[in-house]
Amino acid sequence: MNASSTAVGVKVVGSNGQISLGKQFAGRQVLVEEYEPGVWLIRTATVVPDNERWLQQPDGANNLKKALAWAQANAPVDSDVDKLAATLNG
Repeated sequence: MNASSTAVGVKVVGSNGQISLGKQFAGRQVLVEEYEPGVWLIRTATVVPDNERWLQQPDGANNLKKALAWAQANAPVDSDVDKLAATLNG
């Protein structure tokens, strides 16, 4: 469906206050905007948790790309934890 076309359907709000949008939307998150009593706009949405919002910012995304590139270029190695702890403790 393109931006200029509109689909109209009749839905019945059940006794529990719910409306079914169809199986194709099962499990999706939606925004429900009420413009006035009885007038709603329902849109599918992707919600980003607050603690992951930094990934949507250019600096955060670039830092993550750099870290992933470094991790791919540098294979993990076994470390002597006791030796490392001794070095860190002076």
